Amino acid sequence: MARNDGVDRTSARNVNLSETKIGNAQRHNEREKESYTNPDIVQERSELNVHFKTPIAGYADMFSQMEANKTISTRGLKDDAAHYGELIFDVNTAYFHNHGGYDFAKQFYADAYKSAIKIVGGEQYILSAVMHADERNRAMSEALGQDVYHYHLHVVYVPVVEKQVLWSKRCKDESLRGTVKETIMQVSSSKKWLSKPALDEQGKPILQKTGKPVLRKSYSVLQDDFYNAMRQAGYEDVERGERGSSEEHLTVTQFKVEQEQARLEALDTRIEKKTRTLEKLQKQQVSVKTVDQIATKPIPLSSKVAVEREDYQMLITAAKKYVTQEKKESKLRSLLKAAEEKIADLTAKLAAVTKELSDYKSIRGKLKTAGLEQENATLRETVGWYRSVIEKQGIGYLFNRPKQHQQDRDSR
Repeated sequence: MARNDGVDRTSARNVNLSETKIGNAQRHNEREKESYTNPDIVQERSELNVHFKTPIAGYADMFSQMEANKTISTRGLKDDAAHYGELIFDVNTAYFHNHGGYDFAKQFYADAYKSAIKIVGGEQYILSAVMHADERNRAMSEALGQDVYHYHLHVVYVPVVEKQVLWSKRCKDESLRGTVKETIMQVSSSKKWLSKPALDEQGKPILQKTGKPVLRKSYSVLQDDFYNAMRQAGYEDVERGERGSSEEHLTVTQFKVEQEQARLEALDTRIEKKTRTLEKLQKQQVSVKTVDQIATKPIPLSSKVAVEREDYQMLITAAKKYVTQEKKESKLRSLLKAAEEKIADLTAKLAAVTKELSDYKSIRGKLKTAGLEQENATLRETVGWYRSVIEKQGIGYLFNRPKQHQQDRDSR
């Protein structure tokens, strides 16, 4: 992302993902959806997306296999804890466009993936790494009159830290108590992204007035690591993303766009689940044909009829199921209608903030035009000064001589 000031900046962000969110992340990253709420995803170009590590199964299945192989450990992990992390590496669209586009982006993110391996702690903890090349930058495309695509890298991984498990005090061998029993790679997003002490030029901790160490936020360290890795790889024409909020160097409008898209995708997932539940209930409806086949016997001197006990029980069960299903279906229809109305509202908001972002970016072109006009004025002023010096020194004939010779040749 860029701040529309002509400076190309690196961006590295981390997103924590729970078990409930990993499925949607997989469908987005691996392009498994039939349609997307983001209108700028061009599915015909999805085949150009590049995997630097291709998942061998679903993300959740790979996690379970790693746990079974004891590559990772979830010992002591809470049920609602984040089991996954996603690193998103990015640079503003113009940077890649000015360097040739797709092929340059592939090499850039191949080098970025190497830094991701170091950040994660090993390639064995990475589930998938894919560069998206199918997302169109609408603002630049409209400004330049041609399709321009935005390239970025998604790296889904399991956040782990090394943990030493000690022998307990209950160990029969007293000599082992308190010593290291085993070393495990514990899944822990919070420990993976702990803030670190800031160091001075001598490598010593920088202290506050109270004597406590100054802490560098973990995501700021992530920004530094990515930026330094790309500079060392030879990309010296990029700058580090600005320090500050967790949405570093995202403009307010850009951040709003991303948030609205995330909310739309979450609603899509909820609607899919509700639709599947509704279909399941409809399939469970009691067969009317079976009920019609129940035989009845008239009771003498009465308007009532008699049925077999088994048939009677089936009728009661059918009636109960019907009432229950009607209530559930009614509730699901209401929820589905509310969700669809919410999507329509969010779609309208997304279109509005996308237009706002497009208008905002167009200012950059106007600023460039003003800068060029100022530069031209300076050049004209400089040329005028040179001319005045030439006239004062009487050396104008030195510059006119070739032109005079050309005129003589023409007269011949």
